[in-house]
Amino acid sequence: MPGRRYGRGVAAVAVLAAVGACGSLPERRDAVTVQVARFERLLAAGRYAPLCGTLAPATREELEHTAEAACARAIGEGELPPGGAVRQVDVYGAQARVVLEHDTVFLSHFPDGWKVTAAGCLPRPERPYQCAIEGG
Repeated sequence: MPGRRYGRGVAAVAVLAAVGACGSLPERRDAVTVQVARFERLLAAGRYAPLCGTLAPATREELEHTAEAACARAIGEGELPPGGAVRQVDVYGAQARVVLEHDTVFLSHFPDGWKVTAAGCLPRPERPYQCAIEGG
């Protein structure tokens, strides 16, 4: 019996090490950067339906509710500016902020990957960001 416990303990440590290695800070930063680049490419190309797939569920719902239109139409009619080049990527656990030349994008990690929770965000001194798209 003691051998079984030891074997299970070693297996559990191996699984935890593998999970931790997959979620290193550089890997999470890279994944966030890839998702924001995808978001920006889709926006620039006017591919609004797939762009809606990059949004967090609550963000998409809030956008549709506020615009009283389907997501793709709401984004197409909105004035979301192109963000430009990435200046800074900050990852805090399952949350991220990507500062672009002309935008700041916020993301959260979901079981199916990183999703945009807010975009078209401008900083305001000593106040929360003002965002064109954000979840409720």
